[in-house]
Formats: sequence, structure tokens, C-alpha cells
Amino acid sequence: MQERWLPVGLVAAGLFVVNIVARLVVRFAAGSDDDRQITIGLWALFAVGAVLIPVAFWYGRRVPMIRVIGELGLAVVVACLLSVLVGPFVSGVGPFSNGIGLVFKQFFYFVGLSAIGAVIGLLILMTTGLDYKSQSWKRYIERTSTKPRKVVRR
Repeated sequence: MQERWLPVGLVAAGLFVVNIVARLVVRFAAGSDDDRQITIGLWALFAVGAVLIPVAFWYGRRVPMIRVIGELGLAVVVACLLSVLVGPFVSGVGPFSNGIGLVFKQFFYFVGLSAIGAVIGLLILMTTGLDYKSQSWKRYIERTSTKPRKVVRR
């Protein structure tokens, strides 16, 4: 059981840490400059998407695609909920201090950019033929193919 859920927890924790680091940078470097805060926040979201490219590539090599989608999706949703509901406390504000609309925006941006990063990683994986299904087909063909018989002429 640990072998299955430990990677999911590590991915969620990694994505949450990226968000926390970005919030700390905003708090200490941007101050009250709204433009800098937005810029740093957008770069943090792009970083979350960029983190998922190699993660999806690595994870897709190991397990079938339905598990990749389910487990990485769960990791992203958990990380997103932590980032949206716990992350604002790092910035010194409450999660709902700017209204529920901002919470939903953050949630959809986080999930959307994470999905884009995961899809890019999986497309690269499938294009190179290193995904779980392609490798299974390759092993099947190697196992079932036989050498052509020599034709004996009399």
C-alpha cells in the first residue's frame, strides 16, 4: 500500500512546497506592489506545471495510464486544496479574506496549469514510445515472435 500512495503524497507535498516558496517570496520580496505579486504568483503556477512534466513522464513509464491520471489527479487536487486553504496563512492572510471568488480562481488556475504540465509530460512519453502500454506491446511482440524457419529444399 505504501508503494502506491507514497509517490502520490510526495508529488502533492512537492507541489505544495513550490506554492509555499512562492508565497514567501511574494511576502518578503514584493511587499505591497500588486504587479510584482501577480507576476510572482503566475511564475509559481508555471513552476507547478513545469514540475509536473517530468513527474508525469516518470510516473507514466511505471504504471498504466488510468492509474497515472487518477493518482496524479489526486495529488494535484490535494496540493491545490492545501495551497488554497493553508497557503494564505504563510502570506499572513486568511484563505477567504479576498472573497470566495479568488479561492475558486486560484483552484482552477492551479489545476489547469497542472493538467497542462502533466499532459505535456505524458505526450512526450507517448511520443518517445516509453509509456507503459508501448513497452507492454513491445515485450509481447518480442515474446511471441519466432525466428523464421529455414526452408529446406529437397
